[in-house]
Amino acid sequence: MRPTVLVIEDEEDIAALIRHHLTSEGWQVWWAETGEDGIKLAREKRPAVILLDLMLPNLDGREVCKQLQAETATAGSAIIMVTAKGEESDILVGLELGADDYIVKPFSPKVLVARIKAVLRRKAEDSAAAASAVLRFGDLVIHPGKREVVYKGKAVELTFTEFNILYFLARRPGWVFTRNQIIDAARGHDAISTDRAVDVAIVGLRRKLGAAGTYVETVRGVGYRFKDK
Repeated sequence: MRPTVLVIEDEEDIAALIRHHLTSEGWQVWWAETGEDGIKLAREKRPAVILLDLMLPNLDGREVCKQLQAETATAGSAIIMVTAKGEESDILVGLELGADDYIVKPFSPKVLVARIKAVLRRKAEDSAAAASAVLRFGDLVIHPGKREVVYKGKAVELTFTEFNILYFLARRPGWVFTRNQIIDAARGHDAISTDRAVDVAIVGLRRKLGAAGTYVETVRGVGYRFKDK
């Protein structure tokens, strides 16, 4: 699969230059001229990497970064800030906001490509490490790499979506997630798309987990959480 990149940049000539070099690498590239359009496109396309200019009209790059990091649909995208603001304080602010890297204009297109590749490698390594991390809660064991759930030594057969929901909740015990967040996390070949479908999937998940189903707790008026006993 080709890497996907979203460029959020208000200077058309710079965006065109970036797009030219990235498409020559065989990557799929989208462009948004404003922060507002960039957020919308990021939600729709879910790119692997977002190149984000800090000095954007109206909604600036810092606010765009905050919103992208806060939303489940876009939090998985790597963010590289590309900007003329190269002071150390600016770089630190960008990294503290959650950016994965920071490139100062003017830049070498070859260096830009190399930095993007480095960020993608780090993301892949982090994902692989997360996938191999086994979650244990008493007699309940969740193995994401094998997509396997075991309770009291016996395998629990879950659908693709049921496993995604369980793993999504169990990764952050105590955190409360809305039904929309769960829908985003549970996408697959048997994906759910409505609040009612989430509730039905949770009922099925609890039934299959048996006594361990009490780990999945309803938070009325909000959604669900994994309750670590």
